[in-house]
Amino acid sequence: MKQGGPVYVMMNEIKINNIVKFILTVMVLVLAGSAAHAQTRGKLEIIKDSRVDTLIAHRYSTNKASGGRTSSGGISTRGYRVQFFSGSNRKEAFSAQNKFQQKHPELRTYITYSEPNFKVKGGDFRTRLEAAKLMQELRGTFVTMFVISERINLPKLADPNIPQ
Repeated sequence: MKQGGPVYVMMNEIKINNIVKFILTVMVLVLAGSAAHAQTRGKLEIIKDSRVDTLIAHRYSTNKASGGRTSSGGISTRGYRVQFFSGSNRKEAFSAQNKFQQKHPELRTYITYSEPNFKVKGGDFRTRLEAAKLMQELRGTFVTMFVISERINLPKLADPNIPQ
């Protein structure tokens, strides 16, 4: 019998493929095991630009100088408000503010004047989603509304020692 026939060659290829797959599988398992072991021990070295520390120090000193506070005495950060009125009539602006405060007495409102319009905004939200939820609640009351990104006053945290 001939040993170089097509069936014999095909059988050898199958055996070689199986052996290669087995060796690769073992190598992957060994490497994965050593990688998992390497993650549980050792030191972490953080490499960063020295200017990052300078920026952090600058921001800290700026906030410390101003106390991180707004003119109303609250602490401020970036956030969102819902603008529900924009117009040139001052009485209408205050009327819109009163209408808003009747529906949501727990939220602060803000009136700004930028010639020639008064703008009335409500709420101090950390996320756009919270502001959009308020906007959905106000849909029937106010016609034109926008979610505005600006500096907001953070709500005062409740003191756990004071019963409410």
